[in-house]
Amino acid sequence: MTFAPTSAADAAPVGPGRFLLVVGPSGAGKDTVLTGARLRLAGDPTVHFPRRVVTRAVSETEDHDTLAGDAFDAAAESGSFALWWSAHGLKYGIPRAADDSIRAGHTVVCNVSRAIIADARVRYARVEAVLITAPAEILAARLAGRARESDGRLEDRIKRNDVYANFQADHIIQNAGPPEDAIQALLDIIRA
Repeated sequence: MTFAPTSAADAAPVGPGRFLLVVGPSGAGKDTVLTGARLRLAGDPTVHFPRRVVTRAVSETEDHDTLAGDAFDAAAESGSFALWWSAHGLKYGIPRAADDSIRAGHTVVCNVSRAIIADARVRYARVEAVLITAPAEILAARLAGRARESDGRLEDRIKRNDVYANFQADHIIQNAGPPEDAIQALLDIIRA
């Protein structure tokens, strides 16, 4: 993530609301869990689930907005993103409106790369990392059933999941059973 403060207000940690940053290996079901929690909290004006902006076309397995590479770069340069990062040949961004929600004391929940957690902890007053994961055999089966050309080779996706073995999360959700169990676990964290 690259963030350059544009004012003294930007230099202070953004708060007082919470930023729940959801991370996890490919195939863990992060989007399923986030979608379920978002639907259950649709009437709560204090919880926000911003749509990520990605330099990949929208698919059935991932709900996001799309920008071409040059347009994404221009948006990042103009300060349109609260957080942005590059991973696996793609660029991802969380719209700047997330900062307004956090300043209003609300909770913002979104799917990010674990690589930006340390920077986010500097930028925001209250960051909690939520790791959604599952056993390796479940991850592999889910990835095999989800063939996105832009994801690359299945073997490479599975190997990339090893980086989560030592990741220090504030909360861990095992998504190995019915999706409702993991959704409820995320709801409990959001409401805490």
